[in-house]
Amino acid sequence: MSSIKSALKAAKAALDSQNYDEAVTQANQVLASDPRNYHANVFLGLALDKQGNFEEAIKAYDAATKIKDNDALAWQGLVNLYENQTVKNVDDYRQAAVRLAEIYMKADDQFRCQSVIDKLTLFAKAHGSRLQYEQALKVILPTSTIYDFLEGRLPHPSYTFKKLAGLKEADEKERINKLIGERRTRLGAKIDRVTAEVKREVFSESELENIYQSIIDWSDEDEVRREYEEKLLVRAYESLVVSPLEKKKEKRIAVEKLAHGLVVLKHPFALAWKIALEWKDDDSLQAWDRGVLNEYIQLFPTDGLGKVLRGYISSEISPFPPSPVGNEQAGSEKDTADEDTTISTEDRLILMTDGIGESPSSALAHRLMAEYYLYLEEHESAVESSRKARKLLKTEAQLSGLKFENNNDAVDITLATALIQYQAPKNHPEAKSLFDAVLKRKPTFTSALIGVGLILEEQEDFAGAIDFLSRALERDPQNARVRSESAWCKALSGKLEIALEELEACLHDMSGSDPRSKDLKAQTLYRVGMCLWNLDPSKASRKDRKGAYARFLAALQANLNYSPAYTALGIYYADYAKDRKRARKCFQKAFELSPSEIEAAERLARAFANQGDWDLVEVVAQRAVESGKVRPPPGSRKKGLSWPFAALGVVHMNKQDYAKSVISFQSALRISPEDYHSWVGLGESYHNSGRYIAATKAFQQAEKLEEDVERTKAGETWFAKYMLANVKRELGDYDEAVEDYQAVLDLRSREFGVSVALLQTLVETAWRNVELGFFGKAAESARRAIQSARVIAEDTPAAFNLWKAVGDACSIWSWVQSHMVSFSRRDIKQLLETGIDTQEYDLLVEVDGVGRDILASLGPSTDSMDPSVAADCLHAAILAQKRAIYTSASDIHAQAVAWYNLGWTEQRAHSCLVQESNKSNKPSKYLKAAMRCFKRAIELESGNAEFWNALGIATTQLNPKVAQHSFVRSLHLNERSARVWTNLGTLYLLEDDYQLANDALTRAQSTDPDYAQAWVGQGSLALMLGDPKEAQLLFTHAFEIADSASFLIKRQYALSTFDHLLDSPAAATSINSMIQPIFALHQLHSQCPSALPYHHLAALYLERIGDYATAISRLTTICTTVEAEYEVSEAPSSLARFAKAKADLARSQLAVRDYASAAESAETSLDLSSDEESSGLEPQPRRKCRLSAQMTAGLARYFLNDMDQALGMFRSALEESNGSPDVVCLLAQVLWAKGGEQERDVAKEQLFDCIENNPGHVNATELLGVIAILDGDTGTVDAVADDLRTLASDDTLHDEQQRRIGKLLVAISTLSAQDESPRLETTTEVATSILLSPWQPHVWSELANLTEDTYPAEMALKTAAHAIPPGGSLDAEDLAKAFAGTKHAGDAQRSIMTAPWVREGWEGLETALK
Repeated sequence: MSSIKSALKAAKAALDSQNYDEAVTQANQVLASDPRNYHANVFLGLALDKQGNFEEAIKAYDAATKIKDNDALAWQGLVNLYENQTVKNVDDYRQAAVRLAEIYMKADDQFRCQSVIDKLTLFAKAHGSRLQYEQALKVILPTSTIYDFLEGRLPHPSYTFKKLAGLKEADEKERINKLIGERRTRLGAKIDRVTAEVKREVFSESELENIYQSIIDWSDEDEVRREYEEKLLVRAYESLVVSPLEKKKEKRIAVEKLAHGLVVLKHPFALAWKIALEWKDDDSLQAWDRGVLNEYIQLFPTDGLGKVLRGYISSEISPFPPSPVGNEQAGSEKDTADEDTTISTEDRLILMTDGIGESPSSALAHRLMAEYYLYLEEHESAVESSRKARKLLKTEAQLSGLKFENNNDAVDITLATALIQYQAPKNHPEAKSLFDAVLKRKPTFTSALIGVGLILEEQEDFAGAIDFLSRALERDPQNARVRSESAWCKALSGKLEIALEELEACLHDMSGSDPRSKDLKAQTLYRVGMCLWNLDPSKASRKDRKGAYARFLAALQANLNYSPAYTALGIYYADYAKDRKRARKCFQKAFELSPSEIEAAERLARAFANQGDWDLVEVVAQRAVESGKVRPPPGSRKKGLSWPFAALGVVHMNKQDYAKSVISFQSALRISPEDYHSWVGLGESYHNSGRYIAATKAFQQAEKLEEDVERTKAGETWFAKYMLANVKRELGDYDEAVEDYQAVLDLRSREFGVSVALLQTLVETAWRNVELGFFGKAAESARRAIQSARVIAEDTPAAFNLWKAVGDACSIWSWVQSHMVSFSRRDIKQLLETGIDTQEYDLLVEVDGVGRDILASLGPSTDSMDPSVAADCLHAAILAQKRAIYTSASDIHAQAVAWYNLGWTEQRAHSCLVQESNKSNKPSKYLKAAMRCFKRAIELESGNAEFWNALGIATTQLNPKVAQHSFVRSLHLNERSARVWTNLGTLYLLEDDYQLANDALTRAQSTDPDYAQAWVGQGSLALMLGDPKEAQLLFTHAFEIADSASFLIKRQYALSTFDHLLDSPAAATSINSMIQPIFALHQLHSQCPSALPYHHLAALYLERIGDYATAISRLTTICTTVEAEYEVSEAPSSLARFAKAKADLARSQLAVRDYASAAESAETSLDLSSDEESSGLEPQPRRKCRLSAQMTAGLARYFLNDMDQALGMFRSALEESNGSPDVVCLLAQVLWAKGGEQERDVAKEQLFDCIENNPGHVNATELLGVIAILDGDTGTVDAVADDLRTLASDDTLHDEQQRRIGKLLVAISTLSAQDESPRLETTTEVATSILLSPWQPHVWSELANLTEDTYPAEMALKTAAHAIPPGGSLDAEDLAKAFAGTKHAGDAQRSIMTAPWVREGWEGLETALK
């Protein structure tokens, strides 16, 4: 024990001498002996503290405190250590300091205790965090264990709580911002939701509300208490807003208590007052405390809600009586009350409007504003304010958890009542649903009952309206408005006498002088007048000025702006007083006051329409539509009104805005599907906008309604038929259009527009038939057009369209000259002489020679093909176009078009009557007239591209520079015209500028690939450049895409195809390649029977396809015509044409075995062409003509058994043909056929010589092979076989030649084979043919005949399927044989279907069935 004490003393001495190492040593010695020695631990802790070994020092002090917890020495050392640490440990320091203070408290040492606490708060503030400082401040709060001991020495609790509140506020704000920043970046996060969640989380852990309450409880200053009561309310409200729904009730009670306290204290904190006012739930403002409202107005005179409350309370609809002004009332309150009672309606509205703008989130302000707007009958503003109030109530309900049922009902009633009048009846369904929702909760709610009654009245459900209004009267029997409405419903339901009695009773009770009372009185007087008006509908009663008329005037005296009374007076003046001026004024006033006066609007619209003032019609109709009265609400019994939409449709049609007119008529038909005139208007709109299919359907629908319209308004349905005919005309259904026009004319025979439309349609039908190739129909349509024009001319001879159509109809015959017999010159003459001095036809007579003399020379029609008829029809067309110029003198545009039409007619006359026979470049009189006409048209309308194009065509040959300028000018006006580009290219072709021609024609093709003339131009260019094959392809394409009207295309196509047939032997044997040219030439003959060269060409085509009879007929006609022409003119060209026709006729006669005629014709041709100079033929054509005639004559004489003359002809042919191999072959056949040995030898010699001179001539080689086989000349046969095999490998041979070579080789191999293997030899030869031409069906068929294998037959069928057109030229017979070769029943049936006349198909079917 003594050693411990000595060691403690040594340690104490070492500490005093600052020998801390020694002190540590001594203290450890003691602790080694006695670990629970209190002083040794204290000395050790102090020494270690001085050495800076804080961790060990803390352990030593902790050990000491555990030994003696109530001794201050160790705690003091620990406190001092924490104060001296470099890294401050505020939490441990606070715990040590509090424990030390408690020890001093027990020791009753206030000074030391206070010192420790003061140091603690200063230390925490200086070195601790915000939270650590808060913990330190809590030590000096009343909740602390030492507060009572040091009370009076510590700061006042309110002061400490305020400090603590400030720290908490800053801490929570920082935490909220931090959490929002972290969470807002999450996927799908929304800032509002994140903010609410973060605040909810922070507020749930916060002590701030308790701190605010503690400040309020401990503070002695009212200002401080009010300040923190405000903060507490704000914090409670914010917590309520973010609280979940299940916890809102508890929090809301607290918020309401806080707000009520501030209101009771009349503290001017806006949130408290607004909670007190906004959260009150009642359907009438009367439930609010008038004193509270007045206090709010006084405390917040500039607040938006205050302004609205001030205006509403001072208004006529305020539920509160005027404020009593007594002695007890304060001076300021008295002044405010006096000011409110004297405020004007205008100032009140301005005040409330300002207030509503300053309080956009106040549901109460919007509710009151809506009620006041409703009182002022500003229904649109009332609807807008009510809707905003509903949204704000919904928002407030979500925030507070209150349902606000009564407030919502009140707002809904206001909204529904406003909707009854606003855009009625559009909004009636919504209004009724609102009323029904209120009545479901409150069945006796008067305003809702009245509202439903008014809606049912508008929907013409008068029984239901009376029921609801009667129930409302039970609740409020003195309500004059409800009584009046109930009586009016009875009147509308037909109970006029009862209604009149009740309305007059209502009038006795209406004595008010305010505007609303006057309005109700005016309405009631009007309704009394209407009852009187309808009780006695006689004319005398309605004209009585003491009856209904007097009531209408009285209504206007009560309210000068009551619009229905003006409408009623307008009807009185219009229908009974016959004062249109007053009637229109009344209607205008009524409609000006209210767009809902639909009757007045309709009468105004009709009046303006009759005057043609479509702008005013549009204004009236549009305003009627916008009134909302024209469309009934869903479920209403009231019928809609379609006339405003129909009127708008007519207006838009007059403005040519057809898209809008379609929409308007569709809207009209949705309301009135049976409206005939709307269907007609819709169809006309579709027609004018180019939607012809839709127009057809619309007019067809209108036709279904014709019977109903005819019963009411007879004679008004023709227009639909007329428009339907117009649509069919636009669609190209000309026949049906003509029938419909005729049906309309049967109803209205003198309707000019329909007659002209029929005439124009007939002309268009004629042109369409010309394009389609129906030339007989075209002539018949033109004839009917002339007949129709005669009828029109009797009534309206001065119509421009009439004479234009007549001119076009006469021109039709120039395109279908084979039907000239239907042209009646007598009818045309009578028509042209109708209603005019014939001197007017002398226009340009000095140029074209067509005037009144020509008109007078028109004779009677003839049934024969008189050549003068062609000229007469064109002269008549020219005269008709001149008549069109005469009738269009007052219209510059029509006159320009008339000159243009005349120019084209003159140009047509030049083309048909002069151009073909005029070989010189001198202009004809018609061409000169055409140029003058086109120039005159350009003078009148220089911006027309077609006029310039026409001038270019007329001047192409006469003045190329002018023509080029005209075409370029036309393209400048319209560069997208393929026709003009083609004309320009043609001009360049004529001037031999091929590059420019190609550029222009290419541009035409790219502009319109379907314009056939451009392709013809390219074909002509290809011919000039020496590429006939390309030209033939281009002409063929042009013919395929062209119509049947063009002469040029058919001519060029037929010529190029014939040239191609001459150059292509394969094509020359294909009938398919000649069908279209023959058809083209047939059409050409119908259009122009005088075009003899092309009729001659047609005969050549007919000869090639084997139609010899028709060819003979054509050629005979040509010979007769040319002979007659030669007798008149004795022209060498006619003689040459006759010689060629005779040569060609001879061949056809030879083909039909008319040998004598053939010999005669051929010899005639030879005689005519014997003299080279006088024959009129060029050397090469002459040689071909004579060669043909000589060969034909030789064959004819041969078949007539006149062998000597035949041989003479052949020898002459050989001489003139310079040993032509074809002539040699023909001569050899004739010599062989004669049968003499000598002749046969001569034939063989001729063939040998021919083959020697022409080694590749197939016909000569084949013929020599056949002769050798027949003579049994094996040497010659072998030589021929070798030559044929060589020729078979020649790719230039066509399929028919290959086929003949193959057959001959097979025959040679069969005849020359040994007896034991003829089949093998033949098979080998056929196989060789297959190797050379595997695509040929006949070689496979031959192999199939030689073998029993089915494969060759199948291959024959496959190759035949690929060889038919358009892949090849295989005909139906060969295809049928290929089918039959397979020996299958199905293929045999296909063979029979393909070519029933082929025997092999039937035999194959028989074999297959057996």
